[in-house]
Amino acid sequence: MAKKDNKQYACQTCGCVYPKWQGKCDSCGEWNSIVEETLGGEGFSNLNAKKSKGKMLDFVSLCGAEEHLFRVKTGIKELDRVAGGGLVPGSVVLVGGDPGIGKSTLLLQVCAKIADKSEKDVFYISGEEAIDQVRLRAKRLKLDQSPVKLASSTEIKDIIATLEKSKASVVVIDSIQTMYLDEVESTPGSVAQVRACSYELIKMAKRKGFTLFLVGHVTKQGAIAGPRVLEHMVDTVLYFEGERGHHFRILRAVKNRYGATDEIGVFEMQDQGLVEVENPSALFLAERQGNISGSCVFAGIEGSRPVLVEIQALVSPTSYASPKRAVVGWDSNRLSMVLAVLEARCGMNLSSQDIYLNIAGGLRISEPAADLAVAMAVISSLTNKPLPADMVIFGEIGLSGEIRAVSQPSLRLKEAQKLGFASAIVPPTHAKEKKTNVDINIFEIGNVQRLINWFN
Repeated sequence: MAKKDNKQYACQTCGCVYPKWQGKCDSCGEWNSIVEETLGGEGFSNLNAKKSKGKMLDFVSLCGAEEHLFRVKTGIKELDRVAGGGLVPGSVVLVGGDPGIGKSTLLLQVCAKIADKSEKDVFYISGEEAIDQVRLRAKRLKLDQSPVKLASSTEIKDIIATLEKSKASVVVIDSIQTMYLDEVESTPGSVAQVRACSYELIKMAKRKGFTLFLVGHVTKQGAIAGPRVLEHMVDTVLYFEGERGHHFRILRAVKNRYGATDEIGVFEMQDQGLVEVENPSALFLAERQGNISGSCVFAGIEGSRPVLVEIQALVSPTSYASPKRAVVGWDSNRLSMVLAVLEARCGMNLSSQDIYLNIAGGLRISEPAADLAVAMAVISSLTNKPLPADMVIFGEIGLSGEIRAVSQPSLRLKEAQKLGFASAIVPPTHAKEKKTNVDINIFEIGNVQRLINWFN
């Protein structure tokens, strides 16, 4: 009887599996990304292994004693906020971000903070940089005297053997794309290697009870490189965002089994490393200039935190057949929808205008509550009439031109009042509740046609 072939062909970009080799991946469209892989070995299910009879599962009811979830404080409040109040022992955290954004700097600071107050070991294992390079960064950050145990290795077997005999509390792997398992016949960073190495490390972290940080590279589209299943295997996924030209960095939780998602932590990159920003609204508005057309302040919510940011718009006549739409920090499709509503419901002629939109400070906004602020900034730039400098705006715009209510309006207005704003343009819903909670002049707008009245 012929021996069963244990080979398969997998795309190294998206992880799609094929029975035979082909030049182009039908799933992601990449060329020459399909390579041969060997089934079995560590990190995979060995199909030829001896079968054993399974055990019966013990089922319990949904009601029962709730155990208190123990958390370890990192000493960095912004990270603790994003993680849900601290690090959970045995949890796995995946940290992604653009190259040079500050992932290694942040995790080195976290290791140093925990190592200074923990009796257990804190390991920082680098697969990208040599030991001397990490030491130079630690010296620049003034962390070279911290009792962090540093190593440089890409062999998963060596790392597993070391962690097996240690009493670790935190382990950082920088990065998972550089790790290598010799049972898998593919290069480091491939889908098979990332999946197998992550499986071994996660299994060790769950069994030993230490917190595991995995640093992940990102693709050109901003997603973490490697198989998508990696984000399902871990407990928490954090994205480190920020523009190269800005010194602000945003740590955003997109998945968290032990806390809320969409929480953000704000940091400022300085010479001594990443510094926490406790009041990001004041920092984002620090360089704002009043009495300028095309500028307004949006009161947004990021997770459970209210954040005030400046939205800037510039409208100028176009010299091309199709007008230009340039957007930084917001969804370009959302801008097209807002402009279409202004043209259809307000009779504004924007088809002959180039429109540039920018969220000042490098923050990226995703909630639809910014629709009204974007529309006001565009109209202000088009009419060359500024809005009041002490006014905040929020509200969602519907396709019929109505202004829809948004979540947590009182929290947005309280943050605006704390920073000295005296008026607000809001949707009409829940207006009475807002008036009783805050001392701000509230102007209700139920339709986009009323926006023009502010500039007459």
